[in-house]
Amino acid sequence: IDSVPGDGHGVRLRRTILPSTSGPLVLETYTFTNGGVSETAVEVENTQKIVRTSAARGVAGEYLISAEVVDAGAKTLRPGESVSFAIAFTAREAAIAKPAIDVKAEEKARRDRVESFLSKLRLETPDPVLNTEFAFAKIRTTESIYETKGGLMHGPGGGAYYAAIWANDQAEYTNPFFPFLGDATGNESAINAFHHFARYMNPDYKPIPSSIIAEGSGFWNGAGDRGDMSMIAYGASRFALAYGDRATAEELWKLISWCLEYCRRKVNADGVVASDSDELEGRFPAGKANLNTSSLYYDALNSAVFLGRELERPEAELHQYAQQAEAIHVAIERYFGARVQGFDAYRYYAGNDVLRAWISTPLTVGIFDRKESLIQALFSPTLWTEDGLASQAGSQTFWDRATLYGLRGALAAGETDRAIEFLGKYSRRRLLGEHVPYPVEAWPEGNQRHLAAESALYCRIFTEGLFGIRPIGLRSFRLNPSLPTGWDHANLRDIHAFGAVFDITISRVGEKLQVEVIRDNRRLISQVIENGKAINVELR
Repeated sequence: IDSVPGDGHGVRLRRTILPSTSGPLVLETYTFTNGGVSETAVEVENTQKIVRTSAARGVAGEYLISAEVVDAGAKTLRPGESVSFAIAFTAREAAIAKPAIDVKAEEKARRDRVESFLSKLRLETPDPVLNTEFAFAKIRTTESIYETKGGLMHGPGGGAYYAAIWANDQAEYTNPFFPFLGDATGNESAINAFHHFARYMNPDYKPIPSSIIAEGSGFWNGAGDRGDMSMIAYGASRFALAYGDRATAEELWKLISWCLEYCRRKVNADGVVASDSDELEGRFPAGKANLNTSSLYYDALNSAVFLGRELERPEAELHQYAQQAEAIHVAIERYFGARVQGFDAYRYYAGNDVLRAWISTPLTVGIFDRKESLIQALFSPTLWTEDGLASQAGSQTFWDRATLYGLRGALAAGETDRAIEFLGKYSRRRLLGEHVPYPVEAWPEGNQRHLAAESALYCRIFTEGLFGIRPIGLRSFRLNPSLPTGWDHANLRDIHAFGAVFDITISRVGEKLQVEVIRDNRRLISQVIENGKAINVELR
């Protein structure tokens, strides 16, 4: 943050704010530069403020929260010279000694950490806004991980949600993305999250809580079963496949199969999965069975078949999952398929007669039965607003997560030109508009705070939507890429998934696409295909 005071001395101020990568510390650095033609004096006083919290309100008793100037003093600057001071904000238990503060080391660690995000999974398209928003989203997703007494936990953040995990934000939204970025901290937090959920498995098939809170020492299930078991099975199976580690997959299989059995037991007389609410927790009606829960269950069943084959599970077990997937697919069409507000789309629950943003979920899991009319509904003025999809037609409320699902689903369904057009509008508003630079949670609730999981969903628009990557094995995936009419290329560089590091490059060859998958400077795949045609890639 730069500013030039109007005092005639020509002193330029640069203000830099950064969090520590290793401790409860935030640094605010002030760098003064003499841009004038004569000497000038700069002085920062040695000040400190300490707040002592009430021991009765603290988990570990009294805490000390302090703000102090580092390297305070005065210096005379010749023209062109600079001097820096920093304010260090720390927080600690009263019995713990104050940490030593090395401003330069902290800044280098932070820069190195951010560069580790930016250097992997690099998106290259002709649109600099999309490339930049993708890069920002990687940072926001992966920086929001905290060391807790319950292990590493990815948290939504946003000034309210820390040291806790949710079945939607972490298991469903974020964890399936982490293997592609190849960040060890992100992958560890994902595995840890699934371990926490697995602690609540039980022989009576009582639901796993929606959220594990307080560093893993408690839980929240205030909305009942939101379809959480379908969320967990969906996320754990996709993560296990993309992570590509057999031992981890074997461990997660227990959680996945338990959640699938829970969902099977919740299938109602109409063949869809019953739940108390959905991930919006009663903010909008969801009936006794909603489209989102059944769609995620369908995808989890398909992933379980892929994963089970890798783990050499009994064929009879996998055949049951395949049959259940087909049955829930048929039931989704029969029970949710409906004409709503002039569109042959889906009702979100029985009795629903207005369009809902979450009707896009089937597209993200490969159910394209109603894709043409469904996409018309998503991008119509009935649902689409300047901030993306309204949560419900006619409402001013929006939740970015639904918009991000909708954009991913439209790309997965092959509606590339329209999806990129609306993705561009959304991305410019988030990156360059009034509330920047990340995807947001919601409005009016939370005043558009930047929760971390939404940024993971933004990245998945490209990995799963534009490039059409669908995990089908520990070392294999289905690739179904597409390019909008105005683009001549789209690349993903340094993808870390399926036990390998590789690139995917797509370039236009007339009306077709040249697709290459490159690993260790070797072309594993080099094919000219129709736009939107799927091919299988083996990385063994």
